[in-house]
Amino acid sequence: MINTQTGDIQGSNLTIPDWAVQDRPREKYLSLGFSSLSDAELVAILLRSGAKNRSAVDVARNVMSVCHNSLNKLSEMSHDQLLKIKGIGKVKAITLLVAFELGKRCRASVVEQKRKIKTSSDLVNLMQTKNASLGYEEFWVIFVNQGSFLLGIENFGKGGLTSTSVDLRLILQKALTLKATGLFLCHNHPSGDIRPSKNDIALTVQIKEAATLLSIHLLDHIVICREDYFSFAENEMIS
Repeated sequence: MINTQTGDIQGSNLTIPDWAVQDRPREKYLSLGFSSLSDAELVAILLRSGAKNRSAVDVARNVMSVCHNSLNKLSEMSHDQLLKIKGIGKVKAITLLVAFELGKRCRASVVEQKRKIKTSSDLVNLMQTKNASLGYEEFWVIFVNQGSFLLGIENFGKGGLTSTSVDLRLILQKALTLKATGLFLCHNHPSGDIRPSKNDIALTVQIKEAATLLSIHLLDHIVICREDYFSFAENEMIS
């Protein structure tokens, strides 16, 4: 029931069938498709129900307002951060987190299914789900053959990156085992600053020089953050 004075929907936890027709994004999708729905309406479908005196659409609009209407910002929010939003409880928070995690994994699976790394964007799509949102650094190596087909992905370090924290011998041993002819390096910057540090640059040079001795090419090193990345190859820092 709608309060004619306030316009609020009375009662709590209203489900989609209880909404007025204009507040039913699910039915709107069935009639007009996803393109007819706003970001808030899509979020409302995930939430399924509202909160006290508020429909799911109202709660979803509040969620998007908190995130400055940015789905990227929403996708970065933690469980605890989501719980601070009015109308969002544990179940709704987990539902949103799961939806974004599935999207990330889907993007990565497209690259993995192709089994081919052609561009820095392919590499970012593959790796961003693995470490972009971590609160500490992880260092990964992606091994490919002459045709750029993916042979393996492996984590070789956690924490600050230096030649002492990343064992070059293990990387090269794995490359030889896989018969790889090319390497891509990837690590994340939890700070959000995509610029490579002096240690990042020094480590890249060391791996490149060691790999070259074995006729293995270092193809790129990307630094990943949640919304951006830095490519050594794109910035002509790998010749």
